[in-house]
Amino acid sequence: MSLKSFAAKLFAKRIAQQTAKWANNPIETQETVFKHLIASAKDTKFGKDHGFEKINSHTDFVAQIPIRDYEDLKGYIEEVITGRPNVLWPGKPRYFAKTSGTTSGAKYIPITGESIKCQVNASRNAILNYIHHTGNTHFVNGKMIFLQGSPEMQEKNGIKLGRLSGISAHYVPNYLQKNRLPSWETNCIADWETKVDEIVRETENEDMTVIAGIPSWVQMYFEKLNAKTHKKVGDLFKNFQLFIYGGVNYEPYRAKFENLIGRRVDSIELFPASEGFFAYQYSQKEKGMLLLLDSGIFYEFVKASEFHEENAKRITIKDVEIGVNYVMIISTNAGLWGYNLGDTVQFISLKPYKIIVSGRIKHFISAFGEHVIAKEVEEAMKLAMDQTGASVNEFTVAPEITPKNEELPYHEWLIEFETMPSDMHNFIEILDNELQRQNSYYYDLIKGKILQRLKVTKVRHGGFNSYMASIGKLGGQNKVQRLSNDRKVANALQPYKK
Repeated sequence: MSLKSFAAKLFAKRIAQQTAKWANNPIETQETVFKHLIASAKDTKFGKDHGFEKINSHTDFVAQIPIRDYEDLKGYIEEVITGRPNVLWPGKPRYFAKTSGTTSGAKYIPITGESIKCQVNASRNAILNYIHHTGNTHFVNGKMIFLQGSPEMQEKNGIKLGRLSGISAHYVPNYLQKNRLPSWETNCIADWETKVDEIVRETENEDMTVIAGIPSWVQMYFEKLNAKTHKKVGDLFKNFQLFIYGGVNYEPYRAKFENLIGRRVDSIELFPASEGFFAYQYSQKEKGMLLLLDSGIFYEFVKASEFHEENAKRITIKDVEIGVNYVMIISTNAGLWGYNLGDTVQFISLKPYKIIVSGRIKHFISAFGEHVIAKEVEEAMKLAMDQTGASVNEFTVAPEITPKNEELPYHEWLIEFETMPSDMHNFIEILDNELQRQNSYYYDLIKGKILQRLKVTKVRHGGFNSYMASIGKLGGQNKVQRLSNDRKVANALQPYKK
């Protein structure tokens, strides 16, 4: 065993002990985080505006702090952008993570020195948790690649500005710097396809052991490796052992990845965002991600089914239930308060608290009252692929409300197949039946002949990448919207139909 492997095991054991300490005392841990956040920010502009000095409990907090999204908090953030200190959090943020907003243009998410430390530690601990549970340390001696945005930074009134993945690139530990690829110069290439071509050139002859990134963009990297070397990724990188991903559900991609790699490799799912690092995969044997309760974030949850009701009930972790679809609300040591992240989660364990990401509160189909969510379509897709031998590069789902020829309305699934199903009719039937099984509202609409069964539209190979390029969102942290309640994405994909 190398010195680096030995040190990694010792460090992993220490982090596992620390994790167990807070995970076994979850409610007390969150109470400590809550008190720290309120005490730290009571003298900020936001704290004074919202009576932080009077907040002693979650009940007080709910009374003083409404749920907000970015638009609602934008006035405060614009003050921070001008360089004014002590607005949302003491002092000034160290960074702004620039993200693409659907309604507000660019978003500037504050990241403080305290919050970036929590993000970096969570990313590190996810890997150390894997080492502790599996005993596998061989990968630490090889090369590691993180497909990410450019690390180049701009500046706004003394505050550095960049993409989250680019900001994170500045925090790779010294002991990993020699293992890390691609080069700084390649990481700074703006055009995604050019960047991936250069990454292929830099890595094809290296001993890659860890590869990380959003699955759809790692898939492009793997395909380019295959095309250039005519080898499976697992044959090219014989010691490739670990795939780290976040942002989207891996399951719809798994069959395609295993074909590109030529074998199965371990994977770690992460739940990071510009607003914070929320969870990471806890076990290779069980589903779900450990919710990080000691990482500078106080969590609240609102049932998704009640979210748009006036005065919807906000609860803390002590009152959550397994299997309920919740909107996750966060308050953080970066100065986000009662912030609606937009993600929905379900708890699958309360000892410890483990979650799965079920979708986005804005990304659903309920054109007819069915409220179909991402988790349901992704699980239906996996079942259909498993039972028909199909593999899929990408897909999205939208309602067709006014079809031609007086047909009943339906859900249109736009799918880019890598391998066609053995029987398309059976594939569609499995999709539809599984969606009916999971979603009683959809079942009732089909049985009541309000909707007809779903239809599949085939998208040509590379169609989704072409679409993402056309809207300026190819690569990096950008993801295809899995569900829409309108036809905007579906109509934009029409030129790429097969």
